Amino acid sequence: MVAVCAHPDDESFGLGAVIDSLTAAGTSTAVLSFTRGEASRLHGAAGDLGVVRATELAAAARALMVSDVLLLDHADGALPGIDLDILVDDVVRYATAVGAGGFLVFDLGGITGHPDHQRATEAALLAGERLNLAVIAWSIPVSVADSLNGAFGTAFAGRTEAEIDIVLRVDRSAQKRAIALHASQATDNPVLWRRLELLGDTECLRWLRRPSVTG
Repeated sequence: MVAVCAHPDDESFGLGAVIDSLTAAGTSTAVLSFTRGEASRLHGAAGDLGVVRATELAAAARALMVSDVLLLDHADGALPGIDLDILVDDVVRYATAVGAGGFLVFDLGGITGHPDHQRATEAALLAGERLNLAVIAWSIPVSVADSLNGAFGTAFAGRTEAEIDIVLRVDRSAQKRAIALHASQATDNPVLWRRLELLGDTECLRWLRRPSVTG
């Protein structure tokens, strides 16, 4: 399963518990990050962010027992302006190289409304159509989104119970270890910690492209 992300830390902050659950179930996981996250406004570690966050991603991937990582050099914050075919080709090449059986992505709307997150999901969905692979999206319940938006003025987009296909019981230990390794982004991030508190030991998933049924 390839996690298609916009930035280093997306695989941990958002998808970490799901990736850990997949690994525990015997599924090999890989991560593609389109950018180095150099434009982040959070800077909790000294040094050039593009370099720092690449190092953090490598360490976090090891904590999550991810089998392979591809970090691309598209400009952080600029994914919507990049020809979609270029991004889709990136995903297709990587998925083919690692023998992907499906994609794990942020939900449509990017969870937080971030345009880079939305573009990454769009690229993965088109790659899934090209390769005839399933695409499953990490989602959050509307109650959690509303609570975060009310407390922090954020723009989280939640899903109703009827829209969610899978409620997954998770252990957040590995995810929290991976988050800690993204020190540049996790040091001053109250929204992240409140989201994890609200979600407790569950994560929600929904199919954007279901597995093909053969035979």
